[in-house]
Amino acid sequence: MKLVVIGLGRMGRGIARRLSAAGHTVGGYDPDPSARNSVGTYITLLDNYHEIHQFFGTERKLLWIMVPHTVVDDVLEHLLPLLSEGDVVVDGGNSHYLSSQARHHRLKEKGVYFLDVGVSGGVYGEEEGYCLMVGGEEDAFLWAEEVFRDLAYRGKGYAYLGPSGAGHYAKMVHNGIEYAMMEAIGEGFELLKESPFRYDLAKVARLYNEGSVIRSWLMELTQKVFQEEGELEDIQPYVEDTGEGRWTILEAIQRGLPAPAIALALFMRFRSRQNNSFRDRLLAALRYQFGRHTPKRRDG
Repeated sequence: MKLVVIGLGRMGRGIARRLSAAGHTVGGYDPDPSARNSVGTYITLLDNYHEIHQFFGTERKLLWIMVPHTVVDDVLEHLLPLLSEGDVVVDGGNSHYLSSQARHHRLKEKGVYFLDVGVSGGVYGEEEGYCLMVGGEEDAFLWAEEVFRDLAYRGKGYAYLGPSGAGHYAKMVHNGIEYAMMEAIGEGFELLKESPFRYDLAKVARLYNEGSVIRSWLMELTQKVFQEEGELEDIQPYVEDTGEGRWTILEAIQRGLPAPAIALALFMRFRSRQNNSFRDRLLAALRYQFGRHTPKRRDG
């Protein structure tokens, strides 16, 4: 199948290369010349949006957008004049499902299909395959299914989940679960590190993956972290978030559903960014006021 990947960052490059290796005819575009130059000879590089017409000729277009959710609408503005009835646009980034539904309705007015596809697998997906959660009109999914199959982990890590928004909703919840799992791993290994036993943390992580009920890819990556980074002395305690955890919590609030583990995991990421917490300084001072527990003072 012929397609163009728009956005050639780490994930976009991996998708383009995997599809090219599977025999698809892949074009790629990124407004950043350095991103285009990093792809290599796997795909046909386009210098601008208008070359999309030349790439497809009279064939039906499949365009895979792999950009941050904040710029998807800008990309669609460039694409709209180039799209024809029956073309399919895939958003493989982490967009909010309501935004995806709005984009679906906008493109449908022009007779263009829009699929929201949650993509998991990270940078390992190029070699191992991705997990793909597809939402949108099923006709478009069926037409492009060979692309999803060739991208997917073991050829089975993909599924059509329902109408517009279903793919990105599933990916939102997936990332919320990921937040909570990572927080639990972090808490557990901190307890191991501070225990009275001098654990080899990489060895414990490996052991946890040998038949235990918490074995997982995240645990495999935990083992890899300790093998490569030792006791993490060079890593700053600052954990970023890209929005999906927040969206998951807001969705839980709107639906009146408790999600305490995911909420706490998100708040702990916020906490990691506080180098000098005013709240904790206030608590230390309050303990002195009611119990004369002397607070620690800064030197000087």
